Amino acid sequence: MAAAGAGHLRRAASALLLRSPRPPARELSAPARLYHKKVVDHYENPRNVGSLDKTSKNVGTGLVGAPACGDVMKLQIQVDEKGKIVDARFKTFGCGSAIASSSLATEWVKGKTVEEALTIKNTDIAKELCLPPVKLHCSMLAEDAIKAALADYKLKQEPKKGEAEKK
Repeated sequence: MAAAGAGHLRRAASALLLRSPRPPARELSAPARLYHKKVVDHYENPRNVGSLDKTSKNVGTGLVGAPACGDVMKLQIQVDEKGKIVDARFKTFGCGSAIASSSLATEWVKGKTVEEALTIKNTDIAKELCLPPVKLHCSMLAEDAIKAALADYKLKQEPKKGEAEKK
């Protein structure tokens, strides 16, 4: 009798499953559902991924990392002769929030002067991406990467000791 009941239950479950609507063709994975849509957008369609020539005098490179979570972010800026950032690139090894923060940072620095880019704060990045408190370190990394790239660029603009003495 128990076997007959189990067979009936299996047939009923199969009938229900066959009649249930199919899930959408592209359903978000469990982690993607936990991120805000702005983070998912920058993660799935990152802007400005790549590298610039780090040996170029008009390119600043910032490399920062967060030992606590293992995220590593490289952000580069290219500055024209008028001091305006004309290009920015990034490469990030990390979670979706770290990649999104890097992507957004490169978008925001483009078109700004070096001094204007220094005003970009992690709180602005976190607010724009709707980052939860546990992901704020990602926006902090992006701010640190911007500052590091700007510092590297400024260092390259200073005359070398030997050049300054020749003048």
